[in-house]
Parts: sequence; C-alpha cells; structure tokens
Amino acid sequence: MFINPLLATTLLSLGLLSFYYSYFFLKLNIYKSSALNFSEPISIIVCAKNEFHNLKEKLPAILNQDYPNYEIIVVNDQSVDDTTVLLKELKKQYHNLVVVTIEKHINERPGKKFALTLGIKTAKYEQLLLTDADCIPNSKNWAMQMCSNFNSADIVLGYGSYERKKGLLNKLIRFDTFNVAQQYLSYALAGQTYMGVGRNMAYKKSLFFENKGFANHLHITSGDDDLFIQEIANKNNVSIEITEQAHTTSTVIEKWREWAYQKRRHITTASLYKTKFKILLTLYPYAQTLFWAALFLLFLIKAPLQFCIILLGVKIFLSYLVNYKAMKILKVMDLYWMHPVYEIMYLCIQGIFVLLNIVSKPKKWSR
Repeated sequence: MFINPLLATTLLSLGLLSFYYSYFFLKLNIYKSSALNFSEPISIIVCAKNEFHNLKEKLPAILNQDYPNYEIIVVNDQSVDDTTVLLKELKKQYHNLVVVTIEKHINERPGKKFALTLGIKTAKYEQLLLTDADCIPNSKNWAMQMCSNFNSADIVLGYGSYERKKGLLNKLIRFDTFNVAQQYLSYALAGQTYMGVGRNMAYKKSLFFENKGFANHLHITSGDDDLFIQEIANKNNVSIEITEQAHTTSTVIEKWREWAYQKRRHITTASLYKTKFKILLTLYPYAQTLFWAALFLLFLIKAPLQFCIILLGVKIFLSYLVNYKAMKILKVMDLYWMHPVYEIMYLCIQGIFVLLNIVSKPKKWSR
C-alpha cells in the first residue's frame, strides 16, 4: 500500500534534482574563464588574528604575485603571538606591504568584519582582492587571473579549496567545499548570486561604501561573504573565476568537533538569507534526502526490483555526468567515484547539525 506514494516521492525528488542539474550545475561545466589583461592597481587584504605560522608560511606567496602594481594590507587583529614581529620584518623586505594594527584595548565584535572594514578603508585602490591568512594562492598569477574579471564585473567570486590529507573527515570537508562551491558558482552564472567565500573573492571598494559596509548585519558574527554579497550583487555585476591558477588552498580542520561547530555557525547565518535563496538552497538537499530515503524504503518493502534499479541508475548516471567536469575543474577528482556515498553521509551529518542548532545555536566565533 506504500509503494505508490514512495514511488511518487522518488520520481518527484528525482525530477527536482534533474532541474537543479540542468538549470544550474551544467552552467558551471560549460563556463570558460576569461584571460583578459588587467593592469589597474589593486589592494589585497588579509585579516590575521594570531596567525604567525600561517603568515610565515603563506604570506610570501601573496607578496610575490606576478602583478604590475599592488599593495598587500594585513590587518593584525589584536594578535598575542609573534605576528607583530613577523610583519615588521616582512615590511622591511616588501615596500608594498601595509600593516594595520588593531590594539588590544579596542573592543570589537567577534569575527572579522571590523578588521576587514579597517583594511578596506586603508586600501588605496578601487579594486579589492580578499583572502585569509591560512590561504595560499595556487600560482603567481592568482591576482592577475582573479582581477582580470574586473574588465566586465564589479564582483568576482573565486574558489577556495582545502588541503588534501588522509582520513574520512578530510574527504567530507573537501566534498562539502565542492558542494558549496558548485552551488554558489552555478547560481551566480544563473544570475542568482547569494554568496562567495572570503578565502578568495574580489569586489570594488565603491560598492562597499555605497552599501554602508556591513551595517545591516553588524550584529551577526559572520555574513561578510554571503549576506554582504547578496546586498551588492545583481544579474549584471558578478563574474566567477574557476581557472586552477586562480584557486587558493587553505589549512584544513583536522578535528570533527571544530568542523561541526564551524558548519553549525554557517547554518545560523543562512536563516537571514533572502527568501528566494532560502527556498532554492533548502529544496536541493531536501530533494536529495527524499530521494535516498524513499528509494531505501522501496528496497526495504521489496518493491519491484526493476523500478528501484532504474531509479537508482538514473540518479547515479545524472550525478556522475553533471559532477565530472566540475570536480575536475575544482580539483576533487579523488572524490569522484565515491561521491554518491559522501553525498549520503553529508546529508545525514548536515541533518544532525540542523537538529543541534534547534536545541542550541553557536554563539562564539570558534570553539
């Protein structure tokens, strides 16, 4: 008696997934990055709080970009490690390094909005390129490749990956990063920009001040790369950059508890998204969950095996088809063959995070 409703649910969710695949995600597969020259001066901004080791290891790659005219602004956000000493030494070597220091006695909200605002106010140039202290560009052409998009856009959304290491957590983090990137990049190509990532993003300084910075969500710890982007983006002023030379790679979290807390914090920000984005971003994982749950129940109650196999085959075929090029472009091909398994695992984990947030929402920037 349950076969018909379950079959209808499976077909409906599969149809909805097919819509997302064809209308959104295929756009990323056929997109080609521009290679136009861009020579206007730019300001690269990095916010750092107790990031001595990351800055020592990764900041030189930013300081040595193959770009004709740029400054690097590092905002030293009340660091108590050796960040100050390191930046003083680097400043002697690099004339284009600008250091902004937030003193310990200054009261500020958690997060990096205050530090980022100071960095933007300090910037001499209109074009701003943002990254984090734990990120390293994949090439010396990172700045050039990202900023070449300013020829046709005011906002540039890049891709920030994570280090590849052993273990299930690393695979899930990188799968999650791919999943998020596939969505925000594809949505941007469809004229529905809802976020970027602070690890690799660029926009014009004038947009920041025209929008009065982060004034509309200063009470929210995060939001500098999603709520803010939703405010300043439109169908005509956004470009994406997915060329490998323009990627950045970040230090990966190695503890389950820290990753869980980070993901739960991101979920709290999503509740403030515009309604259309809430709907689009909710329907997709719901359709995924409904498909797998309904298909599992069909197998469990011994529905006609040929129907189950056909439905599973169509889903797997479409998923492998639409994800092949995207995973290749975003350098997660090691996850390709097992990605349906990671999808199911991630949906379960994400569901747990949502339930935990109903009971108690994260209040701190980090644990």
